[in-house]
Amino acid sequence: MGQIQLDFSPGRPRFTVSELNAAIRQVLTAGFTNILVQGEISGCKVYSSGHCYFTLKDADAQLRAVCFRGDLRLLRVKPADGLAVLARGRLDVFEPRGEYQLIVEALELSGRADLHLAFEQLKTRLQAEGLFDAARKRPLPRYPRRIGIVTSPQGAVIRDMINILSRRWPGLHVRLYPAPVQGAGAVEALVAGLNYFSRSGWADLVIVGRGGGSLEDLWSFNDEAVARAIAGCAIPVISAVGHETDFTIADFVADLRAPTPSAAAELAVVEKQELLRAVASVMQNAYRATRFLVSRRGQGLDEMDRRLRAPLFSTLNQRRRRLADLYQRLERHNPSARLAEAHRRLAGASAQLEPAASRQLVFLQNGLDRESGRLEHALEIRLQRWRSQLASLDAALQPMSPQRVLDRGYAIVQAGDKVVRSAAETKRGDALQIRLAAGSIEAEVTNPYSTR
Repeated sequence: MGQIQLDFSPGRPRFTVSELNAAIRQVLTAGFTNILVQGEISGCKVYSSGHCYFTLKDADAQLRAVCFRGDLRLLRVKPADGLAVLARGRLDVFEPRGEYQLIVEALELSGRADLHLAFEQLKTRLQAEGLFDAARKRPLPRYPRRIGIVTSPQGAVIRDMINILSRRWPGLHVRLYPAPVQGAGAVEALVAGLNYFSRSGWADLVIVGRGGGSLEDLWSFNDEAVARAIAGCAIPVISAVGHETDFTIADFVADLRAPTPSAAAELAVVEKQELLRAVASVMQNAYRATRFLVSRRGQGLDEMDRRLRAPLFSTLNQRRRRLADLYQRLERHNPSARLAEAHRRLAGASAQLEPAASRQLVFLQNGLDRESGRLEHALEIRLQRWRSQLASLDAALQPMSPQRVLDRGYAIVQAGDKVVRSAAETKRGDALQIRLAAGSIEAEVTNPYSTR
């Protein structure tokens, strides 16, 4: 077989390798921009530069691809081996190796599974960072004075929340940061609203949310930027997105997930009337407990009064009996009776005695009179001492006298001969006798109240 003769004539185009790669690059970059390529990812690897390199393949061919760091960060679906994807981008040539590759600018799964996968990928990544941990969830303020809301100013959601908040706690301050909740600019507006309330410190609590919708409608609340804005907010956040069965990434990051926006308004504040009823119940119980304690203390004071009075009355009675005995003894030794007897004897003797004897009797009579005076004086001094002691005992008893209690404005209430201590011991129509400091009153029970 003969050699093929090659034509190296001067008119045929000639290229260096670099020139040819550059020419091919111009053709490819001009003719293949903003194209869609469908295939399966394999050999996926992210380098320290942040760029991701992989291969797109189908049953018959393969194509090298790269997603640079800036675009990779914005992808909802991150490249991974085995994913069937639709990649949007442009062709380019890596001239040092003479290889062409697809520069990937956007990526989604084939079909509608891309949203679900993006949701699970972001959820897994944020959970691994600890953004869902219960330990970082902050308690909501029990009685917030100012509530910030980040949602759309149109629609029933904001009206329902304001109506519920106003009804549950009249006078509550509410500030709305208007933000679209889906479509272009929604993510940026939601992040701006959360950052506004975080920086300003105006609100005690923030509610972010929207009404129900499809997965695509709710997707702004599955965005990583919104999730990180919620996690970084300096104020506790309630996530209220969609219906009770809807779950978003915002729900997992927020301090509290409300099943609906209306439920978020109910969870944000307690009902003022319910709180007032609870306070009234506590006050009533405290009043009853205080009255019971006072009654118990009063009963204890009554018992103490009884114990203190018993020995005093006993001592007083003993002193009175002693004084009566002394009176009786004094009566038996009364000098007047003895003198009268002596006078009688002297009178009898006087008639029999001679005048001299009579003079002696007069002398004796005078002596007896002087002795009688001394005895009466001594007896008067002793009686005065006993009277002083009795007066001292009586003065000591006076402050504990029931009459003194009546003098201070109290009264003794009796039903028949029974002392009434509690309203529960009476009934309508009972006749009462009320003893006052001066006099008494008869009364009839018209409406007994008992606090025990």
